Amino acid sequence: MSAAKSRWADDDPETEAIIAQRKREKEEKKRAKLEKQRQLEASKAQPPAQSADGAQGPNGESEPPKKRRRLSNDLDASDSTARVPQNDGQQGQKKRSSLLRFPVREWGTCRHVDNFERLNHIEEGSYGWVSRAKDITTGEVVALKKLKIENTPDGFPVTGLREIQTLLEARHPNVVHLREVVMGNKMDDVYLVMDFLEHDLKTLLDEMREPFLPSEIKTLLLQVVGGLEFLHSQWIMHRDLKTSNLLMNNRGEIKLADFGMARYYGDPPPKLTQLVVTLWYRSPELLLGADKYGPEIDMWSIGCIFGELLTKEPLLQGKNEVDQVSKIFALTGPPNQQIWPGFRSLPNAKSLKIPPTSASSAGNPPLLPRTRFPYLTNAGLSLLSSLLALNPAVRPTAQQCLSHAYFKEDPRPKPKEMFPTYPSKAGMEKRRRHHTPEAPKRGQEAPELDFASVFGGATVGDTGETGAGFALRLG
Repeated sequence: MSAAKSRWADDDPETEAIIAQRKREKEEKKRAKLEKQRQLEASKAQPPAQSADGAQGPNGESEPPKKRRRLSNDLDASDSTARVPQNDGQQGQKKRSSLLRFPVREWGTCRHVDNFERLNHIEEGSYGWVSRAKDITTGEVVALKKLKIENTPDGFPVTGLREIQTLLEARHPNVVHLREVVMGNKMDDVYLVMDFLEHDLKTLLDEMREPFLPSEIKTLLLQVVGGLEFLHSQWIMHRDLKTSNLLMNNRGEIKLADFGMARYYGDPPPKLTQLVVTLWYRSPELLLGADKYGPEIDMWSIGCIFGELLTKEPLLQGKNEVDQVSKIFALTGPPNQQIWPGFRSLPNAKSLKIPPTSASSAGNPPLLPRTRFPYLTNAGLSLLSSLLALNPAVRPTAQQCLSHAYFKEDPRPKPKEMFPTYPSKAGMEKRRRHHTPEAPKRGQEAPELDFASVFGGATVGDTGETGAGFALRLG
């Protein structure tokens, strides 16, 4: 029987020959593919012998090794030593890898405190001892603060943890820079290494013959409020702002320091301890027992610092909590429901005996007496009065304070580069201890206070009780 005829073929013998040729080529390609596959399977069964200069092919002949995917971190030795010839005859330059490397933070052991040479003691604070020291490796002068960890059976003190955490998070030109944490020979020898600044504002004000100029006050206040605005934007309250915690160098730069009482907060503010902030800079709602508060307490402290820059003396120097409330109300006037709604609900306000008053002063908050600040402009008095408002709800935020008209009127803030320099007490000898109340100690219970003698009652008597780190005299 004859072979089947293609339906595409005609009776032309030339066309039939072409079709038959294509069929033979197709069968030859198929046989070659099967043969190649058999050779590949045989090579997998036994490893081929390597030649001196390359891999052994399936036919027993040398062939170059197969290519592999090159990883980015592979470095070819031939590339690292290759030289590129130059047309002008000069020696070629060494090829460099194009791999980009980025610095990353790594966990490691802390350095030992012996890497620093202590130069002199500066001051003892509420939560540590501060010394001036020199880094032996670099020769840089730094501030070395040893944390107070003794008598802490519960482990590492939370004040130290908060200070380290907030300083690491608060990277700002007007916040002191924490470089590293170093250790001593014992577990309770923990030191914070920070930038050294020549002055603290309290010591500087005490040593100056004349107060700062109005233009200098504006520059200092803008820097302090600028650093505080950054903290508040990160939901951090300082809770111990005072002139001794403001450090200044000889270039007119001022930085916030001592974050032992700093705390994260939220909205609405959580229930917190009322025993915070050094007495002279403590807001009235804290003195009256408020346990829910926010950054308004820092703004009250800014107002106290503002007044201290104007007069060279702390604005409200109470001997105890009762005397402090008396001095606050003597400056701002007594509270009432129009000026401070709801103040009667505070725990310690129930004992206040508010004297009957005439019509309240215009404005909320009312302006402070002009006689206390005779050289302050109207805009400056308005800013100071709002910062020292009894009602925390009407105090300006740090951001609002930065845009106040006081900083835009003449005289304008002085450039930092134009600030005068002063002899450094911190760099020469031990600082003289000033008569300033200490910050409250953590864990100390707030005393129950009786403010019945604040307005027109008996004079503060001679009987005393122990308060928040100072003598509490009750009537």
